[in-house]
Amino acid sequence: MTEIIKHECGIAMVRLLKPLSYYQKKYGSYLYGLNKLYLLMEKQHNRGQEGAGLACVKLHARPAEEFIYRERAIGTSAIQEIFANIKDQIKNTPHDTADADWAALHLPFAGEVYMGHLRYSTTGRSGLSYVHPFLRRGNWRSRNLLLCGNFNMTNVDEIFNSIVAQGQHPRSYADTFVLLEQVGHALDMENQKLYDRYKKEGLDDIAITKSIEENLNIADILKKPARIWDGGYVICGMTGSGDMFSFRDPHGIRPAFYYADDEIVVVASERPVIQTTMNLSVEQVKELQPGECLVVNRRGNIHTEQILPPRNYSACSFERIYFSRGSDIDIYKERKELGRYLTSQILESIDYDLEHTVFSFIPNTAEVAFYGMLEGLNNYLSEQKFYMLRNATAPLNDSELKHILSLKVRSEKVAIKDIKLRTFIAEGDTRDDLAAHVYDITYGTVQADIDNLVIIDDSIVRGTTLKQSIIKILDRLHPKKIIIVSSSPQVRFPDCYGIDMSRMGEFIAFKAAIELLNDRGMQHIIEDVYNKSKAQQNFPKEQITNYVKEIYAPFTQKEISKKIARMLTSEDITSQVEIIYQTLEGLHQAIPNHPGDWYFSGNYPTPGGNRLVNNAFINFVEGIDNKRQL
Repeated sequence: MTEIIKHECGIAMVRLLKPLSYYQKKYGSYLYGLNKLYLLMEKQHNRGQEGAGLACVKLHARPAEEFIYRERAIGTSAIQEIFANIKDQIKNTPHDTADADWAALHLPFAGEVYMGHLRYSTTGRSGLSYVHPFLRRGNWRSRNLLLCGNFNMTNVDEIFNSIVAQGQHPRSYADTFVLLEQVGHALDMENQKLYDRYKKEGLDDIAITKSIEENLNIADILKKPARIWDGGYVICGMTGSGDMFSFRDPHGIRPAFYYADDEIVVVASERPVIQTTMNLSVEQVKELQPGECLVVNRRGNIHTEQILPPRNYSACSFERIYFSRGSDIDIYKERKELGRYLTSQILESIDYDLEHTVFSFIPNTAEVAFYGMLEGLNNYLSEQKFYMLRNATAPLNDSELKHILSLKVRSEKVAIKDIKLRTFIAEGDTRDDLAAHVYDITYGTVQADIDNLVIIDDSIVRGTTLKQSIIKILDRLHPKKIIIVSSSPQVRFPDCYGIDMSRMGEFIAFKAAIELLNDRGMQHIIEDVYNKSKAQQNFPKEQITNYVKEIYAPFTQKEISKKIARMLTSEDITSQVEIIYQTLEGLHQAIPNHPGDWYFSGNYPTPGGNRLVNNAFINFVEGIDNKRQL
């Protein structure tokens, strides 16, 4: 994706199941768990570069000693900053830090339960106060709650109103704050229930406290609040007494993976991160299932429990196309397939003239799809060679044979990202000129006015970088035709589950459809969709219909693609420009196990999605530039 899209956060959790002295003896450090957390976070740094945080719970801290430690920072170097701060705290402790048993009691961040988080804001809120983990304090360890997650709730208003109705007074409307208070209240109620039970049994207060800590039922605590949640989420939590959980939404929209043995439990947003950190095979890492919660209690007992029944499975396909690490075995194969399924459209566009076509990719994230595209083209070329040899009407001479055997798919490294755009040193037209030089080209790779040039991208969302930079740069090679290929379908609808794509006017496909409606005198469709959306604006989310689909209904995908190509081609471009998008059918063939395609189809898995697209279209027509009004 040539434009940067902020996307899901990253989560990481570690639970040590042995005393710290065990890891000191076996691995040479009682900070084994902290070191593993660092690796899990660093290898997911692409998932959040606005901030990072971690928390640690010590299971054996004594009264009057801290048992929860937390460190957070903002900025692209947040991971390095928080771990450097922790290192300084450990280094400055005036005691023998080589003693694992002493460290388990006293040393900062030398604990058994860890939680890490990497943040990308998708709501416009920023600052340290919005960086996870969030902490809800109490004077009993079992009433303390730490929460972090990769999530976006579409019905914060309902959740907010439900806790206000309980008599609470939340200090913020943000979904993380509201969830913290909602789950925290449920934790309080579970504590109180157990307290009343053990009090009736005649236990004294110290015994009651210990019994509560040993018998908290995390699944029961989550079940009531989760009933009203609408969104895509993986929510992770720790209590001050040492319970740990990770809970995935019932639609499976957001991903989570885990590994457990008799020494350690780890959780992360991506499978290869756990594989690399723990040196595991793909089969050893398990995926948290929709509606399922992984729980590790204070005693170290591990189990999974179904908190909510699975609903229409809608694991995010965009996660596979662009956001996740391509080193995952399945994601790598899927991205290659996305490229391969574009072969027929590409061949049609170049009139099957492989001899005079050069293939390349922009940016580096599109490289795997590029390999798949080449495989598809090479398969086609092999069939053509076989046909020419098999169906020759006369014996071929050496020159003819050499010509057939020399036919190949021409691939080159045509474009290179050369500089980072520093917008603060240029504005207006000067800024646009600077943007045009973000990429550089490899001269001599294309025969001017003879060769076609095909460039594959993993997705084209806004098209701004294509128009301002890439097409202009490629045009300097003077190809006969420039064909930009997107391995994902047209992004037509906003997201509400954790990716920063919430405004209709951002999408080049939506702009193209609106322009086509205006070009053809069909403005009444825009007005009709607005009126129908406005009429249902105050409906319960379950009763809202996505009428925005009607904006696209009059046109084929090719018609919209042609319009996009015209919109992205400035007057100074001499080459013919064409845009090719993946089809929905190709998407689902390439990624069959992740059917969530609401960005492309408008088929939202939860009712809150229809409310989002309803409000996003109203805001577009009314000229309101709000990022999200759910």
